[in-house]
Parts: sequence; C-alpha cells; structure tokens
Amino acid sequence: MFKRIASDALGLSDIGIIVKPEDYDKVESDDFILHEEKEKIFFLIKSKADEYCFTNKALIHVDGTSAVSKKRILKRLDYSKYPINNVLLETAGTIDLDIEIKFTIGAHKYSIDVHKQYIKELKYLYKSLIKISAIQDTNSQHLKYAHSSLDIASKSVGRSSSSQTVEHEFKKINEYTFEWLTHFHATYNTKDFTSAFETFTST
Repeated sequence: MFKRIASDALGLSDIGIIVKPEDYDKVESDDFILHEEKEKIFFLIKSKADEYCFTNKALIHVDGTSAVSKKRILKRLDYSKYPINNVLLETAGTIDLDIEIKFTIGAHKYSIDVHKQYIKELKYLYKSLIKISAIQDTNSQHLKYAHSSLDIASKSVGRSSSSQTVEHEFKKINEYTFEWLTHFHATYNTKDFTSAFETFTST
C-alpha cells in the first residue's frame, strides 16, 4: 500500500513519505517493534524500498535497497549502543520536491529523502535526534568522569595499603568497583528516549 503511495502519488520512488500513526500497523516495521517492552513508534518514513522507523528505543531500518529480489534486510540500532551524530536537515529549493535528513548512528550513515510536504514533521524528527544526541553525549561524559574518579581513588588506596591486608582489600575494592560502575552505567546509559521525542511532537 505505502510503496504504491510513495511511487505513484509522489512520482519518485526514492522520495519517502511520513506514515501517519493510524497506519503504523500496515507497515513491516511494526512487526519488529518490541511492544512487550513498551517500545513505541514516533516517526516512520516510508519509501518504495525502505522503511525508517524511529522508536523511543531504536532506529529500525527495513532495508530493501541492498537486498536481493523482494527480500528485506532488518537492521536494529539501539540508541543506548549507537550514538547519534552529525544531524543535518537540508530543506528544499524552489524547484525541489524533496527535503533531506542526514545523520550518523554508530558507524552507519543515513541520508533520507522525504517529500517537502512533510517539512513540519521532519523538523520534529530533526529536533528529536539532536536532543537524543545531546543526551548521549552528556551520558558519555558522566561515564568518563566515573571511570576517572574510580581510577584516582583506587590508586590512592593502593599507595596507602599495607601488605598484610592486600587480599582482603583487593576483594573489597573489586566489589566496590563493580557496584560503582554498575550504578553509573545504569544511571547514564539511557535506553528509553520517550521524553526526547515527546518534547517536540507534543508542541
């Protein structure tokens, strides 16, 4: 259905449309959403060959361009594992039919063409990705601080230790290190970015 809309209504098969929420259940991406874990679609771009599904937890790319025949390649890129960078929005010129959003997620580079009638929605997506990128960067800095402070503390303890309690102190330090890093990893490794999307989609 949507492949026909993207190619027939727009006239250019590689230019995508933004699917409305009421039609999410009609696209392939919906079959791969972790509904059981409260995953939710916030943006879905559909072209003739591809689907780009932005959820609160991941980018799900149903890739038909590089697949053979009518097969699809499914890529799931969780925001908690793949940082988003270099987010760009290229607006349409006078005679252009498309606008383009570009970004890098992990080592994967994306450049997605969307019909210019969806400029308002694409601005929301652009702002959401910028927000997610900022949160990821802040989290990364806090984790670096946690590792650095732990390293400084462990070296200080090592210098002040007496040889007779090395084994006991090593065990205590090892347990504390595990708890310390587990705590900071849980605190600064955001997995659900619902708030980042809702900040802009609700305006």
